[in-house]
Amino acid sequence: MGITPMQVFMKWVKDEKEKKTRGETGMIELKLLAPDDREQFIKDNQEAFNYGALEEFGMRDDHFEEDEQIISRDTIEKSIDAGEAYLIVSDGKPVGGVVIRVDGCKGDLELLFVSPKAHRKGIGYAAWCEIEKLHPEVTVWETVTPYFEKRNIHFYVNRCGFHIVEFFNSHHPDPNDPDRTESLDEQFPDGMFRFEKRMPD
Repeated sequence: MGITPMQVFMKWVKDEKEKKTRGETGMIELKLLAPDDREQFIKDNQEAFNYGALEEFGMRDDHFEEDEQIISRDTIEKSIDAGEAYLIVSDGKPVGGVVIRVDGCKGDLELLFVSPKAHRKGIGYAAWCEIEKLHPEVTVWETVTPYFEKRNIHFYVNRCGFHIVEFFNSHHPDPNDPDRTESLDEQFPDGMFRFEKRMPD
């Protein structure tokens, strides 16, 4: 018996899904962060976050936390220590990183960054797809990003399927972490968006 048109179609759908989880540079993988890679992970994270701020504001940017960094070492280290940290590896080379926290069916995307040299290659989206596969038990993912990070907002909403559900600012602080909101108000006085992605049943 020959292959039916429906079988051909279903194979095409499967192939397209697999393509979406690959960057243009090839298959990516998430590699658990080793102690020896921690320092470079922090530096690469800071470089990637600085790139976004400088791209938006130029050298006059006043959103830096410490030592001309948009995200401090302390912030990154606390995220690593409290969650699961992974290198994003493409063709055997680190091209970014991710930190997540999972508590039952709830997941928090703490950090996700791709090296500026590897932008526009589908790596961030491929990494996110791997994260979803890594934790199929999660039914709701959350993350936040500063109001000015247009690249991030586009990525989360238009590529990954998140929805903007809240806007934290001086008039509406994060009810779950008012102390953090106060420090963020100083750094990002125009606020932070909270995103949510509810996974299909």
